[in-house]
Amino acid sequence: MSVRLAHIGIAVRSIVDARVFYEEVLGLSVESVEEIESEGVKVALLPFPGGEIELLEPLADDTPVGRFLEKHGEGLHHLSFEVPDVHRSIVAGFEHGVETVGEAPRKGAGGRDIAFFHPLFTHGVLVEVCGAAVEGARHNNPDGDG
Repeated sequence: MSVRLAHIGIAVRSIVDARVFYEEVLGLSVESVEEIESEGVKVALLPFPGGEIELLEPLADDTPVGRFLEKHGEGLHHLSFEVPDVHRSIVAGFEHGVETVGEAPRKGAGGRDIAFFHPLFTHGVLVEVCGAAVEGARHNNPDGDG
């Protein structure tokens, strides 16, 4: 099975504020910003060789990322791995007693099929599996206007 790191999800209170570090200090550039209403989040993608940083800003306090920020503060939210078959990964997880968080699969950034495995079953880390990005699905608006 061919697996690669797709992105590192980082929960932030403000993409506008957070991107300064990643752009000015690390030299990365925001490739796109999009709102994913179904997840209650605004996402900024900053590619780097071998993956991406995904900055996650909640659209409201009662969203999953909003609740995460309230409980844990800003920081690492999840690791995402691109897998050849998201459905197969979900079934394999269930066969090994690993539960998903929320509906699985569902649509995420870039039009990808995604599923999250609960940290109780992944040694404390929220793990996302995702399919390949859907061509043309990203909104290329690096200024953060959605």
